[in-house]
Amino acid sequence: MILTCPECETQYFAEDSTIGDSGRTVKCDACGHSWFVSPAGSAPESATQAHQAYRQKLHLRKVEQTRKVITTVWTAAFGLALAILGGLYLLRQQVVQAWPQSASAYAMLGLQVNRFELDFIDSQAERYFDGTTPILEVRGVVINRADHSVSAPMVRVELISDEGAILDTALASITPSTLPVAAQASFIARIEDPPFEAFELELSFVTEASVQTSETEDAS
Repeated sequence: MILTCPECETQYFAEDSTIGDSGRTVKCDACGHSWFVSPAGSAPESATQAHQAYRQKLHLRKVEQTRKVITTVWTAAFGLALAILGGLYLLRQQVVQAWPQSASAYAMLGLQVNRFELDFIDSQAERYFDGTTPILEVRGVVINRADHSVSAPMVRVELISDEGAILDTALASITPSTLPVAAQASFIARIEDPPFEAFELELSFVTEASVQTSETEDAS
C-alpha cells in the first residue's frame, strides 16, 4: 500500500502486513510527522482524508500569508501617513512659506501659522488736513519673531466699514527692509481723502509679488 504523509505529502510504499488488521501509527522520515494508518481495506479513504487535510493546511497557510501581507501593507501605509502628517506639522512654517494657500488648511485645523514670522506690536492712526485735502496716516511697528533674520514684506492697510466691507486700501513699506532676530521696524501708510464711513483698520502683511499680481489682474 502507498502511505502519504498528511503534513508534507511525501509518499511511502509499505507492505499491508506491516500495518496489520488494526492499523498502526507511522512516522514520516522527511518531516517527522506521525499519523495513524488504517488497515489496507480502508486505505483509499485514509489517503483521501490525508490529501484533504493537506489541502486544508495549504489553504490555511495561504490565508495566514495573505493576512500578514495585508497587515504589513496597512502598517507601512499608516506609518507613512503619520510621517507625512508629522512633517507637515513640524515644518508647517516652511510649508506655508513655500505654499501660502496652505495657511487656510492649517487654520481649519486650529493651527495659526505666521508665514512672515513678523508681528504688529503697535499701530496708530491720525486724521489731518494737508491744505484742503483730508489725510489718514497710519503708523505702526513690527517685530521679528523668528530665530533668524527675515526680509520685510509690505503692509496692507484696509479701511473697513461698519458692515465689514473694504472701502479703501493702501500699501506701506517696512523700514528697514531686513530685520535681525527680535529687531523692530516701522511703517507709515498715507491715505488721501479717506472714506468718511471707515469704521476700523485692518493690517496685514503681503509680498511685493502678490501686490504686482493683484495690480496686473485689476488692470486686465
